[in-house]
Amino acid sequence: MPPTNRWVIPPPRKTLVVGVADMAVSNDASAEIVTYSLGSCLGITIYDPLKKIGGLLHLMLPDSNIDATKAAEMPYMFVDTGVPRLFHAAYNLGADRTRLVVKVAGGSQLLDAQGVFNIGIRNIESFKKLLAQQGLNIHANDTGGVSSRTLRLDLANGTTTIKSPGSELYAL
Repeated sequence: MPPTNRWVIPPPRKTLVVGVADMAVSNDASAEIVTYSLGSCLGITIYDPLKKIGGLLHLMLPDSNIDATKAAEMPYMFVDTGVPRLFHAAYNLGADRTRLVVKVAGGSQLLDAQGVFNIGIRNIESFKKLLAQQGLNIHANDTGGVSSRTLRLDLANGTTTIKSPGSELYAL
């Protein structure tokens, strides 16, 4: 009888990287979605635990009215145009609105220590207002402060993790 291999190496995980003003939605439970360098930007994750459908949006600004042309070209740049697209993409894969777990990170004052523009705060407020209008809640958040964040969503189980410079990885 041949010797058995006692060590099982799991297959490598697929990583979907979301850039600035970008989004990814998937139903591939073997994947994770990640975005880097969240400063004043927001990283928003949604996840349907029954269907294992999740998405991540990395947005920059609260309101597309500042530049309609840019909003048409890059809708994921703004809260008001990106967030609805994130939810609709998840619904199109079969996610159910009533099961979605919503988490958000970012919104720091990283490059605006004097609070002149308050982009991070304005992003957070705009996102909360949009969710409230739709009757949805934020289940967990790590927003504000003065550090950047890396945000990951594991599509196998919905675990959302955050890593900031000088801190340990933790679940949101």
